[in-house]
Parts: sequence; C-alpha cells; structure tokens
Amino acid sequence: MIDINDCTILLEEASTNNTLVDSCFFDEPVIAIAFYSAGDVGLTVKYKDKTREFHHTKGMVLSFYADEHVEFEHHVSDQKPLQCLVIATTIKNLDNLPNGEGQYLEQFLSQLVHPKDHYVEGPIFKMTPEMFLLVEQFFNNTYEGGIKMMFYKSHMTALLSHYFGELAKQKTTKIDTQLLEKINLAQSILVSDLENPPSLTELAHKIGTNINKLKKEFKAQFGVPVFKYLQNERLKTAYNLIKNEQKTIQEAAWAVGYDSLGSFSNAFEKKFGYRPSQV
Repeated sequence: MIDINDCTILLEEASTNNTLVDSCFFDEPVIAIAFYSAGDVGLTVKYKDKTREFHHTKGMVLSFYADEHVEFEHHVSDQKPLQCLVIATTIKNLDNLPNGEGQYLEQFLSQLVHPKDHYVEGPIFKMTPEMFLLVEQFFNNTYEGGIKMMFYKSHMTALLSHYFGELAKQKTTKIDTQLLEKINLAQSILVSDLENPPSLTELAHKIGTNINKLKKEFKAQFGVPVFKYLQNERLKTAYNLIKNEQKTIQEAAWAVGYDSLGSFSNAFEKKFGYRPSQV
C-alpha cells in the first residue's frame, strides 16, 4: 500500500499451490481503477444482496466506486496467481489531485463521482501494451527509498494518462464490440494452454473469423502480433514460476512450451535483460 499525494496505490500479489480466496474491503468510499496484469484470477464483487462475477481478469481494467459495504473476493489457484494494481482516491480528494485527475474522473467517470449505489461500475476494457508494461514495472522495480517513491509517482501519472487517453479514444471511435469479444476470446485461448497453443488457422476457426482479420485486429488490440504476444506471455509466466520458486528453470521452460533450455534462456534474456538463473 503506497500513499502518493491524495491517491493510494495497492499492489496485490498472491500465489498458492492449491486454492485460496483473498478478500478485501475499503474502509471508506473510494473511486478506483484496477489493472489486472497476470494470473487470470476469478473476481467476485458482493454488495447488499447482489453479486458481480468476473471469470477472465487477465489484462482487464476495471473502474468502480465502492463503499465500506462492498467485498471483493479474488479466487486464486495454482495456475491463476493474483497480480493486480489498484489506484484509489476518495471523492473528497478529487479537487486536490495534482495533475488534473479529478477533472478527468468527472469527465469520463461521472457515474463514479456521483454514485447511486454501494457499488457502481465504470468502463471495462483490455489493457493496452503500454499499460501492461507500466503495471509490470510497478511489480518488478528494485529501487529503494526516495527513488522508489519518485518511480511510483511518475509511473502512476503515466498509467493514468494512458487510461484516460484510452477512454477519450473510445468516446470518439465506434467500437465493434462483437469483434472485440472475438479477439479477447483468442487471447484467452492462447494463454489457457501456453504449452500447446493452437496454430493461427485453428485459432481463427475457434473464434469464428479468418486468419487475416485475426492477425490485424489482434495486433490493433494488443500492440504485437499473435505469436509475439504468446511468447511474451510464456516468458512472463516462466518468470513468475521461477521467482516464486514453484518450478526449476528447466521445469518452467517445459511448462510454457520450450523444449530447448538454450532457446528458453536466450529468449528470456532478450526480454528481461538477464538470464533465468539471475531471477
């Protein structure tokens, strides 16, 4: 939990060899934006006699208003670790936010600034590649003391800039929601079996489109070609398996579909800048 100006950043991580439910509340009403970067955990939101469930959270951005009567449950399992970054503030602090965030919250998320229930949901969409990178850096930086706080401040501002920029873009661009659902389904299929992913032909068939449209729209949505995205997900998953000491380096390589330890180590070093043995 990091307090910056009139915002609080929550960095939430959890992993288990079995299953666990991580439950949390806010002790006062907040407006918050949650960025889910890894794990695809299940999320259940409970308030009054209502329940809201999310079964595929990886890459999701969720904005919401919640008061102290709302409970958030993350359902964590062996293959679904929790990694979530939440930026939260209170309505009374909106005018004190230093970079005009209060103005943009009012402009784009007015339903949260003027809530009509214990829990009010704002826009939900997939993180852009830039957001993914920034969220990853929150969890993986190694700075200490004042430098670490400087890092958090600058990256929070950058992350919110990308978030509000995406909302502005969505306001002016007509979104083909049916096609977006298909591309998000393709992403879910890819990450559900990193060891034996489908071919492009199989993937296009599974989501009901052709290869050209799949390639074009997937890159537009996630910023990289299909199999570059797959490679990134494999390496990030392997990184977490090694970091959390859940598997050896060789086992982590096998778990994400690499037969050759040399190929895995080279790809790992190219992405992260160091060998798996240095994690």
